[in-house]
Amino acid sequence: TEDLIRRNAEHNDCVIFSLEELSLHQQEIERLEHIDKWCRDLKILYLQNNLIGKIENVSKLKKLEYLNLALNNIEKIENLEGCEGLTKLDLTVNFIGELSSVKTLRDNIHLKELFLMGNPCADFDGYRQFVVATLQQLKWLDGKEIERSERIQALQNFAAVEQRIREQEKAYCLKRAKDKEEAQRKLKEEENKGQMARSHTGSDGHWYTDISAPLPPSEESKDYIQAPEIQEGQCKEKKLDDREDDLEFWNKPSLYTPESRLETLRHMEKQRRDQEKLSEKKKKVKPPRMLVTEDGRALNVNEPKLDFTLKDDEKRNQIVLDLAVYRYMDTSLIDVDVQPTYVRVMVKGKPFQLVLPAEVKPDSSFAKRSQTTGHLVVCMPKRMERLEVDPSKRSIPDVANIVQEKKHMPRRVHAEPKITPSEEEPDFEDNPEVPPLI
Repeated sequence: TEDLIRRNAEHNDCVIFSLEELSLHQQEIERLEHIDKWCRDLKILYLQNNLIGKIENVSKLKKLEYLNLALNNIEKIENLEGCEGLTKLDLTVNFIGELSSVKTLRDNIHLKELFLMGNPCADFDGYRQFVVATLQQLKWLDGKEIERSERIQALQNFAAVEQRIREQEKAYCLKRAKDKEEAQRKLKEEENKGQMARSHTGSDGHWYTDISAPLPPSEESKDYIQAPEIQEGQCKEKKLDDREDDLEFWNKPSLYTPESRLETLRHMEKQRRDQEKLSEKKKKVKPPRMLVTEDGRALNVNEPKLDFTLKDDEKRNQIVLDLAVYRYMDTSLIDVDVQPTYVRVMVKGKPFQLVLPAEVKPDSSFAKRSQTTGHLVVCMPKRMERLEVDPSKRSIPDVANIVQEKKHMPRRVHAEPKITPSEEEPDFEDNPEVPPLI
């Protein structure tokens, strides 16, 4: 797929039309499609250790110099005539039995190296002589240099060698046809077993004796089946059965054929799916993390587990948070929320929350990414503390009538002088019966 090619083209900034080298090894690829349309400038193509059964859709790669198709399911050399610049072809450990198919490489005049070791044809009597005589442009075969004398001798004996190769090819093709029939028979048996197993189970996963009309269990049996002990026992039994099936599969003798490789892949895929299902069942839904308590108190949370520093910049009257987010993380995956008493940063959906030592102004706060470290820097100006004054009592002081208050002197106990009223006052009457004022 185009997505697969782009993911493996990071060295070219994920641009595929100008790609010159591409590695798609160990991707479980079964078929080649579109690659000759999307990557016309390819010079080196690695496709080893896949499940490719046929060489196709590479004929338009005129600039291709090296093609690696080792460890695949290829049975015939074909469709490489259009690769005019091909100099090296690796077909190690495939299933090529038609050795005569190397004749299709005669038009690849620049081909210097060819690897066919590990193929059934490499065991044929006269294999090397046949290839050396057929492809006269070759310089190396299976990592061994072709001497001039070896080529002369191969050309002299070519007619007899070709006859022997034809006979061995015919015998191999008959054997291969039988292997294919046996593989198809086994595949049908496995499919029938799977259908039988599915027909014996109901929609709720329980087994029923009457296949034609599965009856739901009664109320009593429902309660019995749904008991935790029974469910646990069933799970253990299923695990044991799966383990036994797995051991039986790997211990079962089988031929090394393209079909057996595909069967192994299907078995491993089934195991992987079963394991994913089990892990999904085991996963418990985590409750949402509490960020603010019921009484409105914010909590300190660091779910993404990031390093951070919080600095009180008194010179600029602000609080600065330096959060060590991942350097190459896309900024769209970060969300910042500043509140008067705390700051919250969502990093890929995980909350980082920190209670601030002083009240800040959310509207004046701003966040930015460091160009050197990629860290997130949040600057939050502090709110100034002001005394609350009753607006009705606000007035402009009278500077002219400001009098310096007398200093408060320590209070001393003195005998206060006796106040004697002055006789000069007209309303004064001295009544002897009234005690004096103290």
